[in-house]
Amino acid sequence: MKISFSPPDISVLEIHEVCEALKSGWITTGPMTKRFEKDIAEMIGVNKACCLNSQTACAEMALRLLGVGEGDEVITTAYTYTATAAVVCHVGAKLVLVDTMPNSFEINYDAVEKAITEKTKVIIPVDLGGVPCNYARLFQIVESKKSLFRPANKIQEAIGRVIISADTAHAFGAKWRNMYVGNIADFSSFSFHAVKNLTTAEGGALTWRPIDGITDEEIYHQLQLFSLHGQSKDAFQKTQLGSWEYDVIGTWYKCNMTDVVAAIGLKQLERYPRMLEYRRQIIKYYDEALNAIGVETLQHYTNEYTSSGHLYITRVPNITCEERNEIIQRMAEQGIATNVHYKPLPMHTAYKNMGFDIADFPNAYAHFANEITLPLHTCLTGEMENYVISNYVNIVKDYL
Repeated sequence: MKISFSPPDISVLEIHEVCEALKSGWITTGPMTKRFEKDIAEMIGVNKACCLNSQTACAEMALRLLGVGEGDEVITTAYTYTATAAVVCHVGAKLVLVDTMPNSFEINYDAVEKAITEKTKVIIPVDLGGVPCNYARLFQIVESKKSLFRPANKIQEAIGRVIISADTAHAFGAKWRNMYVGNIADFSSFSFHAVKNLTTAEGGALTWRPIDGITDEEIYHQLQLFSLHGQSKDAFQKTQLGSWEYDVIGTWYKCNMTDVVAAIGLKQLERYPRMLEYRRQIIKYYDEALNAIGVETLQHYTNEYTSSGHLYITRVPNITCEERNEIIQRMAEQGIATNVHYKPLPMHTAYKNMGFDIADFPNAYAHFANEITLPLHTCLTGEMENYVISNYVNIVKDYL
């Protein structure tokens, strides 16, 4: 049996909707993208959402909207994918990495608090695997540090403290204290990449909470300018009869979502509640088998939060990196694809070249050293789930 790690779950509904988009004569940003944005906003409970071509674009445009740049500092975790941190470098700000908490994948909140200076403009927490971070603690931190904050543009001034712009790439559909992720942080950036729970092949969405004195339309309009070369009209508006003329407001970027991919998203969104529930069932089945033999697993469901169930993260106690890699190889020999989430940023060449050293992030390294991620997706059948777990249990027992 061959078990893929995270294939896209595409049904005839998505295929039909894409065909409708292709037949419509309008395949770039247009009515389907706008409808997808509206449906996302309604689901999450925010006033507006802006869909772009990736979570990375969403996160970067949020920083640009906030006027973050040279001389500013942005804090995030060392235990994440490069996209979280790379956007800080894209805008020219200083990247400040902190460790995770002991025995946790979450950012170290005490370290975040200590890292805030007069130059700090943004904190980027990560909802790893679809599990929401401790937003209450983050808001307590930024409120307690308000006296240090030095606003540099209109939106920063309106918020009046360090901004929380969450990397929610994994967390679409997750809830924290009965509120949807995307309606908790000041800004939230979702991913609809091919391996995500809900996919548009490539794509993302940026959501935000209301800001006093700043209208949602103002924010949305600026994001549209950023994503379409600074054009005062998008392509759909320009092609309306007699509406060819436009202005270029700024020399900005090109990162819009198209109607072809939005069509996939519209039907994925219709199916999404059932997909989330199926993930929950798989997690329960995996947990029962692995917790019984002492394998540690990421807790996806508690009284405080409900995860999106994006990644099934396990840790095999006391094994070395070499033994972890042996387990991955032995699973591969059985036709089962596994992964590691994540190799901490200070272990990568780009971040080493910035002066980061993994020795300064012992908690992140400890979690990386024995972490193995199992397949968790809605294309798994019951037979496949059993095959994954029975093989993993048999292999891991040799290392416990």
